Amino acid sequence: MKLPETQVAVLETASADDPKTVESIAEETDEPVASVAGAAFALEEEGLVAVEEVEETELELTDEGETYEYEALPEHALWVGALSLSADEEPVEIGQAIGTSNLADDRVDVALANFARKGMGAIDEGKVIVDPEFVPDDDPEKAALSAIADGAVDPADYDESVVDQLLSRNLVSERELTVRRVTLTDEGVTALMEGVEVAETVGQITSELITTGEWQEVEFAEYNVEAEAEETYGGKHHPLRQMADRVSEVLVGMGFQEMDGPHVDADFYINDCLFMPQDHPARNHWDRFALEEPAAMDAADLPADLVDAVERAHREGVGPDGEGYHSPWNEDFARALALRGHTTNLSVRHLAGLAEGDLEPPQRYFSVEKAYRNDTLDATHLLEFFQIEGWVMAEDLSVRDLMGTFTEFYEQFGITDVEFKPHYNPYTEPSFELFGRHPETDELIEIGNSGIFRPEMLEPLDVEADVMAWGLALERLFMLATGAEDIRDVHGTLVDLDFLRTEEVVY
Repeated sequence: MKLPETQVAVLETASADDPKTVESIAEETDEPVASVAGAAFALEEEGLVAVEEVEETELELTDEGETYEYEALPEHALWVGALSLSADEEPVEIGQAIGTSNLADDRVDVALANFARKGMGAIDEGKVIVDPEFVPDDDPEKAALSAIADGAVDPADYDESVVDQLLSRNLVSERELTVRRVTLTDEGVTALMEGVEVAETVGQITSELITTGEWQEVEFAEYNVEAEAEETYGGKHHPLRQMADRVSEVLVGMGFQEMDGPHVDADFYINDCLFMPQDHPARNHWDRFALEEPAAMDAADLPADLVDAVERAHREGVGPDGEGYHSPWNEDFARALALRGHTTNLSVRHLAGLAEGDLEPPQRYFSVEKAYRNDTLDATHLLEFFQIEGWVMAEDLSVRDLMGTFTEFYEQFGITDVEFKPHYNPYTEPSFELFGRHPETDELIEIGNSGIFRPEMLEPLDVEADVMAWGLALERLFMLATGAEDIRDVHGTLVDLDFLRTEEVVY
């Protein structure tokens, strides 16, 4: 009998009496696990082996479990610390024992609770005494952690109460997996006794086979396309990056040009040019990320005529009916450097002619860039996020033009139920917020802010045409388009790797 090389190796390694896992056969034959699995299924079709699949549970250490396995369980650290203070002879203050143990604050309660549970000593009236007969190395929980650290193990190998304790303490987790075991059948034993040879087969067609015509003579290996293959994760663009790229494609298709600019900028461009008063709550240190070094932009780097025009707008307003804020305005405050809280500083730089020179209407610009705010983290807020900035400069623009732009944009992502709500912004009038309904939770989520730039903002920038503008949230567009319920699953410290590996951006 002639068989492909991998099948011969699997057949010769398998046993009729002792079922072997695919992984163990792969280790013995020095073949990839996926190749061994494919060969085993092919041999099963020929009746030469039997493949048994069972679902099993394995234990593996969590991050906290790995830390304790490497350093020490907190209760063991407390026992050692107290023992070093002769607490086996007379009680010592708990605070002293904790200090000697070098226990972090978040481990103290854990140590005290498990110290008492395991009978490692006694705690009474703020003092601790240790049992010198206790042997940390004999602690079954420590032994289990060490064994699991050497490789995932079957929970059935350990006392159920020990496993329950480790699970409840979040030191281990359970992982479900499919185990395949291969056993030789009687037909397989007979085939080996009669002799099995390696067939000369070709597994992959090459250009040489095609050009020489040799492909017509060779025997190609058969592939079982229905067999389960080993799961691999190749490189791919982050789903949020895919969404950002798609946003760029849509806006370029709508006639927009992309703009960029500094992440760190003077507060002058981030807020003052937007007619944001310097005593506005959003400009205090609670809401923004200021820089320590350098702390401010040099005065020479700010155009003097622009600074004068912006200060005049703040103090006096613009036009015959302008009022301004009649509040203090300080250039040093305006020169302070900060991480931009929105990307509208890019729009300001372009409208003022500082980025690409003077612009004549009509113009359309956009960016998909990071912004930074000192927000409270939750399902829809992060400290840094992507903002879809955009603006149109033209004559006689209206709110209907703005709404129509949003309708066309969001329809490209299958979102047709955008709602609008009047809003106040210091830099736009009229203004409105945008809301979309989450496809899974049915919750109405704010997805952006927009409006027509006020004369108090445009006149200092020497812009005479109308400008409609917006800032939209990329992460929240992602939530509406994909059904994701928490942007912390997408990026940040709580990112869900399985979600990133399997999610497909819906256009």
